[in-house]
Amino acid sequence: MNTNRTGSPVSIKAEHVTVPSFAVIPGSQVRSALEGREKEIVEVVEAAYRLHGAGRTVNPPSSFLRFPDRAASRMIALPASLGGDSPVDGLKWISSFPDNVRSGVPRASAVLILNDPGSGYPFACLEASIISATRTAASAVSAADRLSRDRPRPTRVGFFGTGLIARYIHTFLEGSGWSFDDIGVYDVSPESAAGFRLYVEQSGSTAPVTVHDCPENLIRTSDLVVFATVAGTPHVEDPAWFGHNPVVLHVSLRDLAPGVLLASTNIVDDIEHCLRAATSPHLTEQLTGNRDFVHGTLDDVIAGRVTVPRDRPAVFSPFGLGVLDLAVGGFVYDRVARSGELRTLDDFFHERRRYG
Repeated sequence: MNTNRTGSPVSIKAEHVTVPSFAVIPGSQVRSALEGREKEIVEVVEAAYRLHGAGRTVNPPSSFLRFPDRAASRMIALPASLGGDSPVDGLKWISSFPDNVRSGVPRASAVLILNDPGSGYPFACLEASIISATRTAASAVSAADRLSRDRPRPTRVGFFGTGLIARYIHTFLEGSGWSFDDIGVYDVSPESAAGFRLYVEQSGSTAPVTVHDCPENLIRTSDLVVFATVAGTPHVEDPAWFGHNPVVLHVSLRDLAPGVLLASTNIVDDIEHCLRAATSPHLTEQLTGNRDFVHGTLDDVIAGRVTVPRDRPAVFSPFGLGVLDLAVGGFVYDRVARSGELRTLDDFFHERRRYG
């Protein structure tokens, strides 16, 4: 990230504080800033993981807003602070309303607020559903690469769940240099599976797409499995389905029963965050009474502190860290600012003097 942000002129150690301009970055600008830069974004996300592993972030637990009359819906606040050469604080506010898809509207919507670490003032609001999907996909692709370093590189990928996140992960895989001999697809909705197949075929991918009629066939024929569902409780229970030791990107966090995790090497993004909120790892901890089944974090793998054996399934379960949103959001902000197209509201903050 650029340390000299147009809307954030105050460094943490600045003695003189000024009120920054406030920028609004819509989805079209976010997409333009990120499109075609998959490898670069993976590097941004891995750098954020390294800062997090080094203790140079603040990433408190996410706060969930749930509704007694809308059990399937929720809103989540992810506050965070990212250190490093371009420090930034902020908050992602993201909603998940699964019933939206019945009307052809995306399930998730989000905004990201970036705050200046010197004054605390927010200096930008970004459309964040794209940022959230991007950081999730970049994290998954990093895990796919790192977890397969000591085994044959997967050539058959299977997508269990075919929504926006699955599409972004596929885009990031292909954009990061991955190629496949076969792309498998399974979704409880035949329409969604057909739509994802059409997307892949129109994306320029040369791999044939196979739509499976049952999840077992998808898993058994894939050496890289991507779970991107909206499941609230585990629904894949048989460890034998993973007997060929695939790399599993358990992005949706609640698909795998404890028995599957206990038969696997388990890597998470952050242990404290991941083992909560009734995730599959959390349920496994409750069942066993310990965390011995968790072998380390993705940062541990990146740094070489943890090796991933090839004779067991390797499962990556990311809870999703707010610091990743800040890293990608900061990247977007800097690109838009350098383009000269940053839309600022100089009078957004009305009271700019303490005594009027």
